[in-house]
Amino acid sequence: MEDYIQQLGSEDQAIARLIALTIDRQLPEAESKIWHGHPVWFINGNPIVGYSRQKKGMRLMFWSGADFMEGDSIVKGGKFKDASIFYNQVQDVDTVDLNLWLQQSKTIQWDYKNLVKKKGVLERLEL
Repeated sequence: MEDYIQQLGSEDQAIARLIALTIDRQLPEAESKIWHGHPVWFINGNPIVGYSRQKKGMRLMFWSGADFMEGDSIVKGGKFKDASIFYNQVQDVDTVDLNLWLQQSKTIQWDYKNLVKKKGVLERLEL
């Protein structure tokens, strides 16, 4: 994870560290790893949250976020249940919202882990 952060610019590093620290505190049961080139946290093998550097800024994405993330700056996915927010300065990160979303991500999950096995049919997990 630190290798990924070290490749970022200084402002993006600050954003990434704040996001990662907050996720680790709120989701201690989650496993974090580099997946498809960027940091992602999993609960029971299901991807929950991750971040990556994109043209629009640092993208924080929740795989099931369409069901709990709200606001004018939230970008919802088209095909699946993901939602994202972009940050360009560390001050943009609203940790109150981030903590709320992380708590909701524990109880609102769609089964991405078995998406291929279920031939692209996304089902809500009963937790």
